[in-house]
Amino acid sequence: MSPEAAGPPPAPAAAGPPSGEALIRLEDIWKSYPMGLEEIHALRGVGLTIRRNEYVAIMGPSGSGKSTLMNLIGCLDTPSRGEYWLASRKVSDLGDDELARIRNREIGFVFQTFHLLPRATALRNVELPLIYSGLPKGERRSRARGALEEVELSDRAGHRPNQLSGGQRQRVAIARALVTRPSLLLADEPTGNLDSTTSMETMDLSDRLHRDGNTVVVVTHERDIALRAGRIVTLHDGAISSDLPVERASQLLSA
Repeated sequence: MSPEAAGPPPAPAAAGPPSGEALIRLEDIWKSYPMGLEEIHALRGVGLTIRRNEYVAIMGPSGSGKSTLMNLIGCLDTPSRGEYWLASRKVSDLGDDELARIRNREIGFVFQTFHLLPRATALRNVELPLIYSGLPKGERRSRARGALEEVELSDRAGHRPNQLSGGQRQRVAIARALVTRPSLLLADEPTGNLDSTTSMETMDLSDRLHRDGNTVVVVTHERDIALRAGRIVTLHDGAISSDLPVERASQLLSA
């Protein structure tokens, strides 16, 4: 039997909820998929703790499990085995409806493809996540304008995406991620569709958001982007191969 098809070892005893400082805690996380008569393991016993106001980059080659791990952290998927605690709540056993509520309340997503509605203004795009929260229209608009101001785009509130540059569209996406005041800002290859100058401007904004107290997790394959974080977690074949402060990780990346 191939290593990929080998089953997981016995699970350790279930851990209690994380301490008050921990925002994310993964305990012995496995994600498996059937492949014919075998079972392929995209994640293999991953254990990871991320504390509030940390800035963490997750790296790894194609097929290492980065996207799978991001989907689990973002409550877009559930583990085959193991426990996931987010903001002191065990979310690994929740159903789809409960996960959707947690995503809307606790997690702000930033993707490389922006996912903006083309016919909606920047203000309307930012306001959309609040519609599902039941806030009155006036409060929704006020918070959306505040989020645009936070990313320095208040003067573009009435512009549609095709009237904005790539960097401005990404800033609208970041404002949309921030408008629900989430516990976690999760960015998946946020500079993948941007030129080098605009990429650095976007990451400068991420740095500022972190300094303002936000917890930021960036999934990236780009060394320069990862080095902006305070800590770099590297995946290989579905397992964490290193988890180091950026000062030590940079030495390995430079080798």
